[in-house]
Amino acid sequence: MPQKTKPPRGKNKFIPASLSMVEPKLRDIYYEFYKEAYRPTSLDFKTKELISIAASLLAKCEGCLEGHIKKALQGGATKHEISDAIAIAIGINAAAVIDQTDKVAITLGLDHFEGLRHGGANAQEKKN
Repeated sequence: MPQKTKPPRGKNKFIPASLSMVEPKLRDIYYEFYKEAYRPTSLDFKTKELISIAASLLAKCEGCLEGHIKKALQGGATKHEISDAIAIAIGINAAAVIDQTDKVAITLGLDHFEGLRHGGANAQEKKN
């Protein structure tokens, strides 16, 4: 069984295994960007973490999701607020699928349900 070795450390104390293959200089740039993005701005910490939960779901990043849920709760987010962020992620992801299937329907000239128009005015112009 191979020995577990700790990844090299740069300016940051903790380097996850997922970043162990990234050059230390680039890791430091990533961490500086990350820290800067979470500094206080017009959005408060809790709002940034709720956005991060939705983004983590869409990016399918399990580690990100776990970390941002923990930080959101520490920042005062309620389970209902986290649920709202999750619902928004579901809606965005569903809309992305609908957008793509709409393009398929236009390309194939499909109209499964009478009375529905696919793609608005541009689709009508393409047919003519």
